[in-house]
Parts: sequence; structure tokens; C-alpha cells
Amino acid sequence: MIVGDLLHLDDLSIRLAWSTPELLDRPVTGVSSTDLQDPARYLQPGELVLTGLVWWQPADTSGALRFATALRSAGVAALLAGEGTHGSIPDSLAEACRTHGIPLLAVPAGVSFRAVTDRVYLRLWGDLRAGAQDTAAIPETVRRELLDLVRAEAGPGEVLAHAVGRLGLPDCSLSTTGGRAVVPVAPSAPHVPPVPSAPPAGRGDAGRRDAGRGDAGLAVGPQDGSPFDGWLLRAHPSTAAAEPVLHGLAELLAPLAVRARAAAAARRRAAGRLLDALADDGRLADPLAACGLDDAGPLVAVSARIDPGRSGEEVPPGWAAHALAEALHPLEAPYAAGTDHAGLTAALVAAPVERVADRLHRARPALQARLSGRRTLRIGVGPAARPTPDSLRAALVQARYVLAGAPGPVATAAELDSLDGLLRGIPPEVTAAFHARLLAPLAAHDDENSVSLLGTLAVFLDHDGSWARTAESLHIHVNTVHYRIRRIEELTGRNLARLRDRIDLRAALLCAPQPVGH
Repeated sequence: MIVGDLLHLDDLSIRLAWSTPELLDRPVTGVSSTDLQDPARYLQPGELVLTGLVWWQPADTSGALRFATALRSAGVAALLAGEGTHGSIPDSLAEACRTHGIPLLAVPAGVSFRAVTDRVYLRLWGDLRAGAQDTAAIPETVRRELLDLVRAEAGPGEVLAHAVGRLGLPDCSLSTTGGRAVVPVAPSAPHVPPVPSAPPAGRGDAGRRDAGRGDAGLAVGPQDGSPFDGWLLRAHPSTAAAEPVLHGLAELLAPLAVRARAAAAARRRAAGRLLDALADDGRLADPLAACGLDDAGPLVAVSARIDPGRSGEEVPPGWAAHALAEALHPLEAPYAAGTDHAGLTAALVAAPVERVADRLHRARPALQARLSGRRTLRIGVGPAARPTPDSLRAALVQARYVLAGAPGPVATAAELDSLDGLLRGIPPEVTAAFHARLLAPLAAHDDENSVSLLGTLAVFLDHDGSWARTAESLHIHVNTVHYRIRRIEELTGRNLARLRDRIDLRAALLCAPQPVGH
């Protein structure tokens, strides 16, 4: 799709405000809506930007130029400005777009941005065609009924149930590639007479492979995003006779998948703005409201990341936020999951900590299974906090600290109940330096002698400073223990009779660098 295609969508009546013929040939990669005056950090190259011009004020003579500058820095394809707020597009915005070479299109007041977004994503995926091979197996009457439901913004459950009933299919389900049920099972809608399916069109084995058929289900809509946000259609039971019809149904359901994908992307962007506000000025009222969290009460902070693994596989930005949103969705509680401008992924969830942690533990295996190579999804769950800047910042710090030192794939702040747990969140470069600073003399001694003072120190502290139990554990005389402890104190400058020095040396032992692969 190119920018100029928007001018030929007759039902939307989008008009050209300013452009050159060359600029109308720019390829389009997606759509983003914004009313921020500097939205550059939330935009991707090649996107169409939709704005209602809420940010524009006649008295601000440089506002339009600042906005256009942000769009140019992000490398967007074009700007679509809504005329509903001011009645027309300001001249200053047209001039700013001309200055920066950004195509400017006018969206009439009666056209919703949702309609524009749906049409763009549908065009990007590929227009539905009555004569396409995938849809040829579906009778024309049923195809029109299903398209009417899609255009009327019916939910996927209603559309799928109607299709199952009208086409005489076995029960069907829709799920995300991350394992979440979109429609668990859709039995046929009541009182809907079935229509015989058309004879299967000649597709051949290659065509079926291209359509994404496999044991996991049929691909519905685009599958080129993260491993977690595609849709899959399954029949229960699956039969060879139903396969041509299922292929056509998957094609007809594509707009619903595209619509859901665009809505999920918008929610992640809103969550990113909330996280940015929390990190910057702390003005949370509008960002919380945009995420549906303004009246949610205490919020649980969650942090996530995807490690690339030892072989260094690249992890595209945003994957961790996709995975986190997929995991939290079945809670049926308000949440915001996104990535801030520093690239850190986090979520705020309006549910009890125990429910959040349990859900993440149960969801992670299916999400992990979608990651190739040695990539690893890791999650840290912080405490619940009041929706105030200071409280939420503190909760996020704890969630990120837990994530940094998590011994397993999912960890909670409740596990920070020991010195060992506390130290795991400290960067390994810091703990390694602390270990060396306190214990290097003992390591040097052990390198040159058969007696291990580091081992003796560890056993002595494990036995709470008991000379007798240390001697018994090491199978040596208690006088030998006394000698070794004195030698440890001489080399480290610490007194093991003092609790403070014992804690320091215990912490230094726990900070020993981990072997590669741990």
C-alpha cells in the first residue's frame, strides 16, 4: 500500500491537503493515532499518523512546525488530520508539512479514525476478494453475511458461531499464537439454517502450506509480528472435508484479527505513555485514564524482558510487552502493559498480587514455547501500590530489581526475604567486585596452598560460628579450626566474633561470580 491509495477509498472521502506526486508513492507500514505535540518516540518509520489536532492552538505559532518536525524525525509516511476539532486543517500545519516534505491528508469530520485504521490494515493484509481461491469454498450468501457482521463490528465469537452454523462445520475455536483463547469453542448459532458449501477449489498441497495449515491450526490474518499476537483457527475435530471451507473462513476472519492487532498495539502505546509519565513528570491522571486505570485502586507492578540467550539471537523491541499483555489478558482485570522510551517493559495491573503472580506462572510456559533458539522470557512481580507517582515508582523499582536477580523465570518481591535474594538483584559486575575486594587475599592463599580458607570460612558461617560443629564437618581438630579462623581474620582484616564482620563476609561469599551458563 502507498499513501496515494488513501485518496481512492471512496467511502472515507479522504482528501489531499498537500503533497507532491512523488511523496504519494511512499509505502505504508502501519497506522498510529496521537494527539501529543511531540509523538516521535511512539512512531515507527513508514507509519501513517492520525491526529485529531487537539494539540493545536491558534495562539501557538510554532506548534505546527514542532509537530511536523517530530513526524519527520520518526520517518513517517504521511499525516492524516481530522477536521472534526477545528472544522478545517490549519494553514500553519499545511505549511509545516510542506517545509518537511510530509504528505498531508484531510479526514472529514464524519469519518472515525477507527474506520481509517481498519481499512488501512485490511489493505495491508490484502483486500478480501469474492473470487479468491481461499473464499471460493464459501457460498456467496454466507460470505456476504459474514462480511456484514465484520463491518458491523460484531465480536469474533458471534462471527465464528454464525459461520459454524451456516457452513455446517464442526465446532471451531480461535486462539492467539501465544496460547490465549480468543473464542474457546464456537458451537453453531441457534436457528441458523446451514448452507451447503461450494465444491473445493483446486488448491494443491503448496497452496495449503502457504495458508499456514498445520497441527496448530490455520493462520488468521497477518503472522509477521511477534510470536504471540497472531490468530489461529481450529476445528474440533478437524476433517479433510472441512479444510477448504476452513481456509475460506480464515480469510474472512482476517479483518477481525487485524482489528484486534491494531487495538492491542494502541493499548501498548498508551501503556508506554503511562510508564514515560511515571518516569518523567509524574502527571498520571490522563495516562491512567487512557489505560482505563483511573478508578482501579491499588496496582501491581510487573516487569518483563526476553533474554537473547548465549547464541545472541536478536530480540525485536516490543516482544516482551506483547508476551506480558498476552499473559495478563485472561485475568479480566484492567491492566496496562507496554515499553517506555528507555526500552524497559512493565505493566500495572488492577488485581491482587497473588492472582497476578499465579496467572504469570501458568501463562509463561506457553509463551516460552513460542520463542525460538535460546531466548528466555523472564518476569518480575512487584508489590501492589496506590496509584500515586511515588508509590508506583517504588513498586516498579522492586519489580525490576526482582527481575534483575530472579533465579527462575518468574519471581516476586515476596521472595526478597533473605540476604541471598537481596544480592541477586545487584549487577554482577558490582557483586564480583565486592567479592574480590573482601576475599581476594583468601583466594590468593588457596591458590598456593592445599588448605582452603574460603571453604573453611563458608563452613564456619554455615554453622553459625560453632568451632566444634565446624571441626566435625571438616573432619579436623577444633584447634585447627581456631588456627584457620585467625589466619582468615589476619588476611581479611575482619573479626569473626563481630556480627557485622560475619555479615560482610557472608555477603562476599554469596557474591562469588557464577560459572558461565548459570
